[in-house]
Amino acid sequence: MANANTATQELQWFSTVIAARGAISFNNDKAQPQVASILPPDVSQDASPYAAIIRQFNMGHAERFVLILALVPHLQPELLDILLMKNSATDHPFTQLGGQKGAHGGYLPTGETAVFLLAGNDLQQRYQLLQLFDEEHFFHKHNFLQLQPVNAGEPRLAGLLTPSAEYLALLTTGKAFKPNFTANFPAKRLTTGMEWQDLVVSHHVMAELEELKTWLQHGPALLHDWGFAGKVKPGFRVLFSGPPGTGKTLTAALLGKWAGMDVYRIDLSMVVSKFIGETEKNLANVFDMAENKNWILFFDEADALFGKRTNVGDAHDRHANQEVSYLLQRIEDYNGLIVLATNFKNNVDEAFARRFQVMIDFQKPDEHQRLQLWKNAFTPPCQLAVDVSLPKLAAEYPITGASIMNVLRFCSLRALGRGNTEIILPDIKQAIRKEMHKEGKALF
Repeated sequence: MANANTATQELQWFSTVIAARGAISFNNDKAQPQVASILPPDVSQDASPYAAIIRQFNMGHAERFVLILALVPHLQPELLDILLMKNSATDHPFTQLGGQKGAHGGYLPTGETAVFLLAGNDLQQRYQLLQLFDEEHFFHKHNFLQLQPVNAGEPRLAGLLTPSAEYLALLTTGKAFKPNFTANFPAKRLTTGMEWQDLVVSHHVMAELEELKTWLQHGPALLHDWGFAGKVKPGFRVLFSGPPGTGKTLTAALLGKWAGMDVYRIDLSMVVSKFIGETEKNLANVFDMAENKNWILFFDEADALFGKRTNVGDAHDRHANQEVSYLLQRIEDYNGLIVLATNFKNNVDEAFARRFQVMIDFQKPDEHQRLQLWKNAFTPPCQLAVDVSLPKLAAEYPITGASIMNVLRFCSLRALGRGNTEIILPDIKQAIRKEMHKEGKALF
């Protein structure tokens, strides 16, 4: 694996730097070369993803050292064992080394570890190194690594130095990291096996979707080549509204598939109801990971957080309004496409609605659209019984595309149960009855 060779060289250089710092700071070895003079390996001709990232961000000596330090516990943790030594005068670990002993028994570096190994007690160098942990540095902007939060009153550099899961994957296996849904990352990747031509919506909706596709293609050029960056906020914000089953989620997935971009779905009703008090933190994890990756963020059940504004009556109301303000700010600052979806457009506060560039109203399909949906659904190996008329089904039953897919699933399972591929009318009617019942409507 190409990254292994690059990492091996970085680790060898890292070991040399640690040895030099120990000799200089603890043995007062005047003959030892200064840490800054120990150059990292030349990666100018290295074709590995690790080397490519070093070149892409034009990483200097200090940045490469901090990066490999964050990776060492995951690659070769025994290299840090020497830092577990104690000060014989105090019988405690050396304060200047920072770090913590992990549950695995090994050493976990902190910001202080990085700064001391590079600069020792040289305050001027230490001050310069602090910029590596600023929010403006690419380590933070591109989610390479971070200093974990510390308790009030503790030095900021006491925070653990941890690589992001994304770059840990890229710098080891070389593969792009696809995060899974967790309490700390309340988003799930949205995919579809359907294609753009399978989408059945009105001509008006399709025209508005073409506007989104145009932005996905030419948005960066508009900002940078046409000089819009200083005139408008980055990114593009759109509201999808309409009844359940009309294609809002499918459209978001298809936009990503068409553009070659990952789509992540965040169910705001789940975030707010289960993680009250943690909403900002968990949504921050999503935005931090999404920045600069061309992800499309799809916020479902948007009215859970963007409904008519709450009159501040208690601490819970104040907290809810803080969450809305936080999310609005992150949405406005996001440089990609954000789609918010709601079943009830009128539930979204007008002040929030003004923040969207486009608002697209998905309606239940008309008879012509339903016929196309029926035709798209029942394709080989399904075989329709002779008495099944798709035009008649489209004319008689005002159901959505999602309901038609549920009918397909029900009827196909019934056919498999009979040992054939024939879709019969009684099964179709029974499935339609079930779908209408879900909506509280009597059929026959």
